Amino acid sequence: MNSDLAKHIAETPIIDTHEHLHKEDHYVNNGPDVLGDLFGMYIGDELVVAGASHDSVVRLLDSGNPDIEARWAGVESAWQFCQHTGYGEAVRYMAKTVYGMDEITLETIESAAQRNLEIRKPGERLNLLRDVANLDHVQIDDYLWECLPDLSGPEFFLYDLSWVHFVGARFHIEALQQQTGITLIDLDTLHTAIAGLFSKYGAMAIAIKSQHAYERTLAWQLRDDTDAEKALQRFLSGSPLNEADRLCLGDWCLARGIEQAIQYDLPVKIHTGYLAGHRRFYEPDRTRAAYLAPLLAQYPAATFVLMHIAYPYSDELIALAKHFPNAYIDMCWSWSINPYHAAEFVRRALHGLPLNKLFMFGGDCHWPTEAVGFAAQARHWLTVALQSEIDAEYLTEQQALQIATRLMQTNQRAVFDLDRTRMAITTSLGS
Repeated sequence: MNSDLAKHIAETPIIDTHEHLHKEDHYVNNGPDVLGDLFGMYIGDELVVAGASHDSVVRLLDSGNPDIEARWAGVESAWQFCQHTGYGEAVRYMAKTVYGMDEITLETIESAAQRNLEIRKPGERLNLLRDVANLDHVQIDDYLWECLPDLSGPEFFLYDLSWVHFVGARFHIEALQQQTGITLIDLDTLHTAIAGLFSKYGAMAIAIKSQHAYERTLAWQLRDDTDAEKALQRFLSGSPLNEADRLCLGDWCLARGIEQAIQYDLPVKIHTGYLAGHRRFYEPDRTRAAYLAPLLAQYPAATFVLMHIAYPYSDELIALAKHFPNAYIDMCWSWSINPYHAAEFVRRALHGLPLNKLFMFGGDCHWPTEAVGFAAQARHWLTVALQSEIDAEYLTEQQALQIATRLMQTNQRAVFDLDRTRMAITTSLGS
């Protein structure tokens, strides 16, 4: 697209609110080869859905196997079915932007080997994200409590304090005791240990994050301390928890995490909707964002960032954010799940929500190259969505430009305390 809107969206830095990026040393020393890079994220599952065998995808992603031709041959026919899906499109954007491929073939894959080696060097992770993808910064969930400075870019790589193991009632008892110096014997000591985690890492965290929909329902209820104590004692004894106990203790821990998040002014990020992988979306109803309404109502002082547009229950999420002042919607991952749906979601959200409620992007990726492709895809489809509103004479181009900036960075700056987080990181490095 050649328009002022397309140019503006292409040139405006995006605040990337959600990634799972590996650290720099892992990328440099254990990063993927070209095939592993192109096909190592969500597209691998889609290749299986399209008919490739699981074993052929495992071989495809084995960067230690130098037989590129054999690895590619096992999935090439399935790729022809997948290349126009959202995941496939993201791969094609990455192939073009990072590797200069106009088409993914055996010849272009083999010719990209040298480029792959060039980008897996110190400093290139930051360069790819900041300068190629044009990201303002990235917020990373690496599944850990620790939110320590990332020395490869302390003010660029910001970290979520992971809360998923608490909500799933599967946190590591010994690790928590070691982190906090608190011996866990009852609910009171668990509460003190949770506060201790935030005391150590809350100032340097950009948010707290949980993706517990992968292992339990999003439905939440306020739990009585007596019931939670009984569940905790079984957990501390090493006894397996039944579903009722697991939900009880998990709900109690989520509540304590939110209370700490309020104290430290940290948004609470929660996965909603579609689950990554294949053959695992067998209980989709448990991922509906509407189940979170009691939690949002119980904690009006907390800020909730509800992720992935709750696909395919997206209209429910719009209704939730329309009703609760403390609910925001993050479009992370949604552009690659189904870009047409995501573009239509932007249009429905513009008509259904205040403009400050929507965050445009997070790649939800492990490698920086993937985030480059996903960001290019998101820019394209945001342009499609806003241009459609211009064509429908609902927006002027000037209004669309302003909205694009708001969705790409202004809304995020209002919700995430970047200055405080970066100051805490800087202070930590100077101490």
